[in-house]
Amino acid sequence: MGSMLAAILSDKPFSASRNFFISALFWLLIGTTVGLIASLQFTAPDALSGVAQLSFGRIRPVHINTILVGWLSMGYVSCYFYLLPVLTKRNGLWSEWLGNLTCAAWNVTLLLGVLAIANGNTEGREYAELALTLNVFGYELQLADWLVLVALLLLAFNCFMTVATGQEKKWYVSLWYMMGSLFWFPFVWIIGNRAFVQLDGLNDAIAGWFYGHNILGMWFTTGGVGIMYYLVPRFSGNPLYSHTLSMIGFWTIAMFYAPTGTHHILQSPVPEWLKAVAVIASVFLLVPVLTVLVNFFMTMKGKWGTVSDHIALRFAVAGGFGYLFTCMQGPFQATRFINWYLHFSQWVVGHAHMALLATFSFFVFACSYYMIPRILKRKMFSRELAIWHFWLSLLGWIIMMITLTIAGLVQAAGWHFAVPFDQWVIELVPYWLLRSFSGVLIVGGQILYAYNMYKTIFNGDECEPLPESKTGALYV
Repeated sequence: MGSMLAAILSDKPFSASRNFFISALFWLLIGTTVGLIASLQFTAPDALSGVAQLSFGRIRPVHINTILVGWLSMGYVSCYFYLLPVLTKRNGLWSEWLGNLTCAAWNVTLLLGVLAIANGNTEGREYAELALTLNVFGYELQLADWLVLVALLLLAFNCFMTVATGQEKKWYVSLWYMMGSLFWFPFVWIIGNRAFVQLDGLNDAIAGWFYGHNILGMWFTTGGVGIMYYLVPRFSGNPLYSHTLSMIGFWTIAMFYAPTGTHHILQSPVPEWLKAVAVIASVFLLVPVLTVLVNFFMTMKGKWGTVSDHIALRFAVAGGFGYLFTCMQGPFQATRFINWYLHFSQWVVGHAHMALLATFSFFVFACSYYMIPRILKRKMFSRELAIWHFWLSLLGWIIMMITLTIAGLVQAAGWHFAVPFDQWVIELVPYWLLRSFSGVLIVGGQILYAYNMYKTIFNGDECEPLPESKTGALYV
C-alpha cells in the first residue's frame, strides 16, 4: 500500500509515463482475454449462458472499453508523457505528480465503469458505454463521463504546460499532432456522451457516430501519427522527408475527418446532404493518409534493411502498412453501394481490428520498446520474447483479417441473394473458429509482451545496461 501511494505521489521525472504504461499493459491483457472469450461465444453460445456478466451483449462493450479507454488511450498518454518533455528539452513533465494522480484516477474510473457495464449499467452508445449511473436528488448522473472528462482536461493542461515551459520553442511536427489530439478529444468526448449531449432518435445516432468515428480520427489517428513522426526518423537515422507534407497531413485530417461519422448510418433516414458530406469527406481522407505514408516511407529510404534487426522499427513499419491498408479500405467501404452491401457484416469487424490492432496498437508497441529502456536506462529483458511478440501479434491479426473479410463477404452474399439465415450462418462457423484461433495467438503474444516488460521494469538486475545508440537499434 505504501509503495502504491508513493507511486501516485511521485514527482520523479518520467514516472507518470512509466505508470501509465504499466496500467495500459494491465488493460491490454484484460481486454484481449475478454475479446477472446467473446469470440468463442460465436461457436459455443451456451458455454457461459448461466453467467449474465459474461453474456455477449455485456462482454463485447467490456472488451471495447478496456482496449480503447484502457490499453490504447493510456498507452498513448504514456508515449505523450515521454515524448513531450524530450521534444521540448525538459527533464520530465510540468507536473509528474499531477500525471501520476491522473493515472490513478483513470484506472479507478475505468475499473468501476467496466464492472458497471458487466452488470448491465451502460450508456448504450458505441465506444461510449461507460456510465456509472448514480441517482442524485432524482437526477441521473453519468459519473464516468464526468470523471473521464476531468482526466482529459487535467491531462491536456499538464501537457500544454510542459510544452509552454520547455526550452525548445519551435514545434516539431509530432507536437502539432499530439497537441491537436489533446485539444480536440475533450470536445469529441463531450459531444459523444449523454452526460453532456442528450438527443432523440436520428439526432442521437448522428451525434453518437460523430463521436464514434472521431475517437479514431481526432484521438487515435492524430496521436499515433504524431508518435510515428518522432519514431521513424529516430529509428532510421534519417531526417524527416518533408515537413511541408506533415503540415498538409495535419490540417487535412482536421478538415476532412470531423464529418465522416455519418457514413456509419447511410441506410438510415438522415438528411441526404449529411450523407453526401460524410461519403465525400471519407474519400478525401486519402489526402492526409497519403501525405503521412509518403513521408514515413520516404524517410525510411536507404534504411529498410535495418528492419530485420530493429524490433521497435519492425513494429513501426508493420503499423505503417496497417495504416495504409486501413485507410485504403475505409474510404472504399464508405461509398454508398459498397456500404449498403457490406454494412453489419463481419467485414466491418475485421476493418475495426485492422485499425485498432494492426495500426494503433503496433504504434504503441513500437514506442514502448524504445521508451521503456530509455526511461529505465537498461535494455529489454529478452529480445527473443520481443520477436515472438511481433510474430504472434502480426500472424494473429493477418489470420483474423482474412477470415473476417471472407466471412463478411459470405454473410453479405447471403443477405443479398435472400438465402435463409439458418442456411448461410452455418457457413460462417469455420471462419469463427479461425477467428478464435487468431485470438489465441494475439493473447499469447500479449502475455509474452507483458512478461518481458514486467521483467524489464521490476527486475532490472537481470537486464543489461542501455548502450548508446543514435537510432535506438540496440534498445531491444
